[in-house]
Amino acid sequence: MKPSYSIFIFNLLLLQYLSPLCLAQDFDFFYFVQQWPGAYCNSKQQRCCYPKTGRPSADFGIHGLWPNYKDGSYPSNCNSNSAFDRTQISEALSSMQKDWPSLSCPSSDGLRFWSHEWEKHGTCSESELDQKEYFEAAIKLKEKANLLKLLNDAGIEANDEFYSLESIREAIQKGVGFTPGIQCNKDSGGHSQLYQVYLCVDTSGSEFIKCPVLPRGKCSSSIQFSKF
Repeated sequence: MKPSYSIFIFNLLLLQYLSPLCLAQDFDFFYFVQQWPGAYCNSKQQRCCYPKTGRPSADFGIHGLWPNYKDGSYPSNCNSNSAFDRTQISEALSSMQKDWPSLSCPSSDGLRFWSHEWEKHGTCSESELDQKEYFEAAIKLKEKANLLKLLNDAGIEANDEFYSLESIREAIQKGVGFTPGIQCNKDSGGHSQLYQVYLCVDTSGSEFIKCPVLPRGKCSSSIQFSKF
């Protein structure tokens, strides 16, 4: 056997051995991200289209459950062979439509959004959660946190008023037990408004934890909680 051919066979076998390890890439924690629809729809950055099922409720909606590393980096698109399968969410479809709506244009049934989230982020958590478990975990986390109730209980309401960034952090920290990451965007008038809330979750996708690293968010000290 020629040396070059032997090297080729060895590399091929090595690749076959390493492939499953790459697909089951480890991660350190999840970011569980929820967004406020009022801020999404009242922004210079993007247009807003309601889902085909109609106008979402005035509540935070799930953006995603994202595997992350403690150094602030993250894996993505970890398994091109693990395509989104709508049958895996059949039992949770009504909850998905309610709690994980798509506001991007054109108006959709959410499948494109969920497919993107699974293929970019979910595939990187397959060492812990299969597809069905991944989406169900996100729904349970939303119910567990109930951000809108935590804010309302602290007198912070979606009424276009301005609230201190610290008071929003404190209200969520008091209810969840850990300091959240807050992300803002700007409304059509250029005001800083509450847009997304990041909570950190253990690798099982079930328990909130202290964030190893908080995402950087550009927020004013006083931010608007926009109506929806």
